[in-house]
Order: sequence, then C-alpha cells, then structure tokens
Amino acid sequence: MTIRSAKPEDAGGLLAIYAYYVEKTAITFEYDLPSEDEFRKRIENVLTKYPYLVLTEGSKIQGYAYAGVFKDRAAYDRSCEVTIYLDRAAQGRGYGRLLYEALEKKLKEMGILNLYACIGVPIVEDEYLTRNSELFHQHMGYTKVGEFHKCGYKFGRWYDMIWMEKMIGEHS
Repeated sequence: MTIRSAKPEDAGGLLAIYAYYVEKTAITFEYDLPSEDEFRKRIENVLTKYPYLVLTEGSKIQGYAYAGVFKDRAAYDRSCEVTIYLDRAAQGRGYGRLLYEALEKKLKEMGILNLYACIGVPIVEDEYLTRNSELFHQHMGYTKVGEFHKCGYKFGRWYDMIWMEKMIGEHS
C-alpha cells in the first residue's frame, strides 16, 4: 500500500471511483459524471495550491483525498475544505484514516490550521445516503458546526448538508 501525490494521468482511475458516488449515491450532489478531461483539469487545479493524495495497492487506486479552497478570501488562507473517496470495495480497511492522516500532515506543514468537510446527510437514511461519512469524520476528530436543511435534491429526494470542522494547529 502506497500513498502518493496524484498526477493528472490518474484521472481515469479516480473518475472510476467517483462514478459510483455520482451515479448511485447522494454522497455527492453532482448529477452528471464529469468527463475524464474535466476530471484531469480538476486534479491539476487542486495541485496548484493543495495536496491531492492517492492510495494504491500494487497498481490499483483504492482511494483519494484532497484539499481545496474553503472561501476565496485571503483571511481564510489557513483554512481549507477536505474531500475523500474510496473505492467501495476498499472500504473498511482503514484506508480512509490513512489518507486523511497523510493529508492532515501535509496541510499542517503548509500552515493550514482549520479543516472543513461538507457532508450530505439523509433526513432518513435510504439506499442512496447514510450517516457513514458523518460518523467517519467524527471518528477522525471532526465536530459538526452547521446544518442546512433540505438543500440538496437528488434521486427525487431532499437531503440535508452539514459542515464539520477540525482544528489541526495552534491559532497564535
């Protein structure tokens, strides 16, 4: 198992993981799967400022995590939003923890102090969305700091969204 920086040529493998979440879940509120070219551009854009990590076993990508802009103002430069996706067959192996720990380490080295995760949550758990992401983030030390009601609509259903926060540095 290896964690390394993503490369633009990883777009196809990462997109294969993301496709399940777009097409079969409300974990992402994105309706349409982006093209491989669009996904490659997303990777390149993230890498201009933030880490984008890939976990592999042998040559197979098992998951990825990255950081992005929290708010586009200089005052927020010590904060970022974090995102993680695992191949659904790779869940339950501790890969999420390993990816987030590696991402946190890199972000802390960059002087990032606050991490934020935007998470879709069900009003009532269903076949498209459970509270697993919220519980994973709690397990990783995040706390819920905000909730928006019925703000995401996918698969003919309304979903809530929460923001979770984790402080990883001293605010001096």
